[in-house]
Amino acid sequence: MAVGAGASVFVSPIVWGPRFEDLPAIFKIGIAAAIISIPVTVTLMLFFSIDPWSPSRYVMQYGYVMVISLIVTTGAYVLSEIKQEKTSATDDTHPVASFLERLPVKYRTADLHAISSEDHYLRIHTSLGEELILMRLADAVRELNGAEGLQVHRSWWVAKSGVTDEKRVDGRSLLVLPSGTEVPVSRSYRGKAKEAGLIR
Repeated sequence: MAVGAGASVFVSPIVWGPRFEDLPAIFKIGIAAAIISIPVTVTLMLFFSIDPWSPSRYVMQYGYVMVISLIVTTGAYVLSEIKQEKTSATDDTHPVASFLERLPVKYRTADLHAISSEDHYLRIHTSLGEELILMRLADAVRELNGAEGLQVHRSWWVAKSGVTDEKRVDGRSLLVLPSGTEVPVSRSYRGKAKEAGLIR
């Protein structure tokens, strides 16, 4: 086992490296197992075999080791793929989906339209309704970094997909949410809102 593990340290980076990246996984597993089986078989023949050494004996022993190496290498590959898949899924979690985890279960599959600040609470505007949570707007904006949205007022953050229309009232820009709620755009955020295509 020690010889096999040691051999895999040298063999695996080469077989699974960029040089053979286009080779199907099944061939990589076979090649790695075949190479690792060589030193393992030699070790078994030299230190653990009581039968006289012969080429035919070596081939037979190599066959046994090869079967075990294939099983172990395949298992290691499968575990590695599962781990990588879980890591990718975690890394690819969308900031909006992560943010919605703060809400009751029924809101977690909703579309996020906007967030408004009310004292120490935030009102979360979604396609399935509204919900209050205890949080600061600054923290919410930071958590939603990377999402398709932006802060348009000291008390409002909006998702681009949550804006259905723009209105002008007394020279002020208002963004309209699907619910009909009107979101004010302050002068300090007007430039960013214009860049995002939310206002004209």
